[in-house]
Amino acid sequence: MVFEVVGDAQLTAFRNDPASKGKVLDTGLWRYTRHPNYFGDTCVWWGIWLAAADAGLWVALISLPGPLFLTFTLTKWSGKPLLEKGLNKTRPGYAEYVKRTSGFIPWPPKQG
Repeated sequence: MVFEVVGDAQLTAFRNDPASKGKVLDTGLWRYTRHPNYFGDTCVWWGIWLAAADAGLWVALISLPGPLFLTFTLTKWSGKPLLEKGLNKTRPGYAEYVKRTSGFIPWPPKQG
């Protein structure tokens, strides 16, 4: 949950700074993943699933669609893809940011 909260707080501060207008947030958690808030949300749901799965195999199987669907939604369907499509059009430098920054799982930025 820390990843989600910190990522959202960093994004809010960035958006509230007039000097950031039209720029790409590439500091803090956003240096390591283009979507720290989505990554954090996904981790929370998988954590809930792990806790539920401790109740037994049937509970684990029945509750598995929840985190699977959320992960799919954020990474392949409506979250990341739709957001990035718009950012490519409105933020100069976003394509370069995409080349050096992990799309979802936090990872050190690529050099070059």
